[in-house]
Amino acid sequence: MHSARLEARLDTSLETLLERAPRDGSAVLATVVATAGSTYRKPGARMLIMADGSFFGLLSGGCLEADLSIHAREVQGSGKPRAVEYDMRGPDDILFGIGAGCEGAMRILLEPAGPGTLAASAMANAGRTTRSGRSTSLVAVHDSAELALGTYDAAALASPALLGASPALLNAAQRAVAETESRQIEFEAGGRRGRAFVQFLAPPPHVLICGAGPDAQPVVSAALGLGWRVSVVDHRPAYAMARCFLGADVYRADARDLRATLALDGCHAAVVMSHHLPSDVAYLRELADAGAPDYVGLLGPAARRQRIAQELGETMGQLRTRIRGPVGIEIGAVTPEGIALSIVSQIHAWLAGRLTPSRGALTR
Repeated sequence: MHSARLEARLDTSLETLLERAPRDGSAVLATVVATAGSTYRKPGARMLIMADGSFFGLLSGGCLEADLSIHAREVQGSGKPRAVEYDMRGPDDILFGIGAGCEGAMRILLEPAGPGTLAASAMANAGRTTRSGRSTSLVAVHDSAELALGTYDAAALASPALLGASPALLNAAQRAVAETESRQIEFEAGGRRGRAFVQFLAPPPHVLICGAGPDAQPVVSAALGLGWRVSVVDHRPAYAMARCFLGADVYRADARDLRATLALDGCHAAVVMSHHLPSDVAYLRELADAGAPDYVGLLGPAARRQRIAQELGETMGQLRTRIRGPVGIEIGAVTPEGIALSIVSQIHAWLAGRLTPSRGALTR
């Protein structure tokens, strides 16, 4: 019996910023809090603008970032958050001097995000939660005459001062997690109306790689580059080395002990690629008995897949609707890096709901 499909968030800009941003120095956090029409990014997307004008992340195709840097310098200088708007839905776009041509509108919250700031604390707390595989939420107050504009996490929202001013914000943050849904809200504080974007944050995808051979390294690198969590397992000491998979969790364990080694119901996808037939059979047997994850990719040619199916016998029936083999989208890949691209692309498509059994299951 299959497990319920896990929530996963493909927009990992929060984790990516936490991973790549400098630990020292000041920065301004830019968060998309509302959009209309066609825009490059949607509410919840983030970027950091550094004091020297450099930035991490993108909120547009490069057409707004220069103007945002100007506003960011003002926010950094004053220490006061502000919201800015860009409306590029008509000929008036020329008034901005940007010429973006995106045919959409965006409202962006800019706030100080250096060490010790409200934004830095909220992002760090949220990042710790999502990296542990749990969901959380953030509340970006972008319009209020009573409350300080900025990004709040549950701990900040529960503080006596803020809870007394607007308990609706904490309630909205809790509802977002319970209902797994982001939303725009209006709230009241001090008798005056305000607006906020409440963002539900599911964990980033967690991918399990069964087999730590050299060709697993580019797969892990590609997944980590997207901000995903990655676990690697192999029984061979010469392969299961953390220094070969920096940023991933590496386990040395027998394939028959897979369920005892990792919580498989916390993984969104698994790729079996040990190049050792008995181990691949054992991995697949463990994944079949666990009933999770719902995506299982199998590396190897048709003859090898048939041999594995024979070895699994009736157990193969438990994997029939979950397994993809040969794993990866057919892009004509011949190098390990190209094959890694095809594998991670297929997982991404599956997570986004763009992969159907007829396009990806073990049918060839």
